[in-house]
Amino acid sequence: MSTPLRQPATALIAEDEPLLAQALQADLAAVWPELKVIAHAVDGEQAIDDALSWRPELIFMDIRMPGRSGLEAAQAIIEDWPAEIPLPLLVFVTAYDQYALQAFELAAADYLLKPAPRERLAQTCERLRERLAQREHAPAEARGADDQLLDRLRLLLGTAPALAGALPTADQPLTVIQASSGSTVHLVPIEDVIYFEAADKYVRVLTAEREHLIRSSLRELLPQLDPARFWQVHRGLVVQAREIDHALRDESGKVQLVLRRRPERLAVSRLYAARFKGM
Repeated sequence: MSTPLRQPATALIAEDEPLLAQALQADLAAVWPELKVIAHAVDGEQAIDDALSWRPELIFMDIRMPGRSGLEAAQAIIEDWPAEIPLPLLVFVTAYDQYALQAFELAAADYLLKPAPRERLAQTCERLRERLAQREHAPAEARGADDQLLDRLRLLLGTAPALAGALPTADQPLTVIQASSGSTVHLVPIEDVIYFEAADKYVRVLTAEREHLIRSSLRELLPQLDPARFWQVHRGLVVQAREIDHALRDESGKVQLVLRRRPERLAVSRLYAARFKGM
């Protein structure tokens, strides 16, 4: 009985500069003729939408794009990716200097320095072919590779905040939140905050008794928080660790947090679920 032929691998290119996107697609056609580029995104938001709609096996992601950065887009894609489908293989494309490249190497992520020489692209494509073949013939090892990808992305987001578009870390952690309501300014001690949740151009600040809104983004707020006390559990959620009573894992592996002083449960993304394995 003959083995069925594998369908051509699929890829998404996320690059806001048309000439560079065209050059990358032409070079990919030269070094990997069978590869099918199924979408071309011109900013971070479109990259997220296209990736979740088309579910490509490979994503060539520019780091600096309008709107969300490549790392922010990658984080959103990984968090919302269907659990039953292997994660896409990410190749970050960057024009950063050697210091930034060391951050990528430290995190063991695939990357290309643009404009990527065709020889370097061919090496990357060979590694990608091997990874796809491993997924097909060794599913258990493929699941382990997905865990490694999550580890690498977590490390990249943590060790290279400037690449992710984050602001510099504050010298002193925030102690009081100033939340305006009409003409009144409420001073909320940081100890009283149970969690922060992103909401459009605002951040919801939840205490045991009430909710406040601050006109900020979670990305701007995160560098001002003590990371030992406030844990990011999703791209839009940061929770005070001492307010977590326990974690629940359902049959599909999704994790929810039960809080000590709030009734709602907080969903943990797969990117941060490893933190709660011991719970």
